[in-house]
Amino acid sequence: MLPLSKELKKVAVIGPLADSRDATEGIIGLFNQPGAVTVLEGIKNKLPEAEIFYEPGPWIKRDIPNAVSDIMPDFCGNKVKSQQTLEEAQVDFEKAVEAAKKADTIIMVLGEGVDMSGEAGCRSFLGLSGCQQELLETVEALGKRIVLVLLNGHPLCIEWAAEHIPAILEAWQPGWEGGNAVADILFGDVNPGGKMPITVPRNAGQLPMYYARNNTHRPESANDGLFTSRYWDSQSSPLFAFGYGLSYTTFSFDNLKLDKETMKLGETLTVSVDVTNTGEVAGDEVAQLYLHQRYGSDSRPMRELKGFRRITLQAGEKMTLTFSVGPKELTYWSTSKRAYVQDETVVDLWVGASLEAELHAEVEITTFEEKM
Repeated sequence: MLPLSKELKKVAVIGPLADSRDATEGIIGLFNQPGAVTVLEGIKNKLPEAEIFYEPGPWIKRDIPNAVSDIMPDFCGNKVKSQQTLEEAQVDFEKAVEAAKKADTIIMVLGEGVDMSGEAGCRSFLGLSGCQQELLETVEALGKRIVLVLLNGHPLCIEWAAEHIPAILEAWQPGWEGGNAVADILFGDVNPGGKMPITVPRNAGQLPMYYARNNTHRPESANDGLFTSRYWDSQSSPLFAFGYGLSYTTFSFDNLKLDKETMKLGETLTVSVDVTNTGEVAGDEVAQLYLHQRYGSDSRPMRELKGFRRITLQAGEKMTLTFSVGPKELTYWSTSKRAYVQDETVVDLWVGASLEAELHAEVEITTFEEKM
């Protein structure tokens, strides 16, 4: 669905953060006036001739305020009144839906207010707060072209959106030029190449969830198919894995090669892989190398990132990348030996576009040769 055409005539921009300088800049405007370009302003800058229908919908606020949120601007950077009645919220909800009905394309800007993350910003629920989820589902039911832009400090559990919304842009708190940056991506002036530096869970019940975790007594997958999940009501896999990220082109990883099948402790292995832009436009890809040590003096994580390269490829272009795997990548702190060690073991290697890379090889590491 993305990028959007700059020839659009009627666009609805919906959501409580669409015109929030605080949420865009990521700074609470207590004694300063945040100067960020909002997403709404960025879209207007990109579409000067289009008819833009903007409605924020119901407010979002912390349920339990802290000292900062009590004195900060209440809504979209404006100090109005401390709360919104249910009747007022319903009116704003209906205004947002009506604005969406007028447009051919809808851009929803949802997420977290700036006081909902950071210091004193812990959350027990990581979904869309307030009426945002209901608003998103209601607008999606109109059957129109819809894009979701997220402004947030936490990873948000958006499993419904991931299944129903065709395009999602994770913008985090993008800063002063955030609105223009978001518009550049939405309308194709920039081909995004960012990757997730965290793991996004399906729901808060999966936490803690981090990419370099160890196997549990019940593995997350098994060849016999009997033990394929730690939960009976949810998949064990994350919603978006560490390293995940899409662009407006596609890439393939092929021809994974190791310069040796066995290596001695202290030696270095060279790993090579071909990366090809298989799409129709130029773009950036981040090739990622993950390792797993099968056995040793300690249990080791299922996968650990040990190398990455960000490259720019033209449509159809191929590049061969190399990574080095040696003592630096293979040495770790052993809790059993209370020392940094490198073990004799077998190491699995994967190269690809995220933690879920499938291109695989292995190398056996043996002891030093004895000197005569």
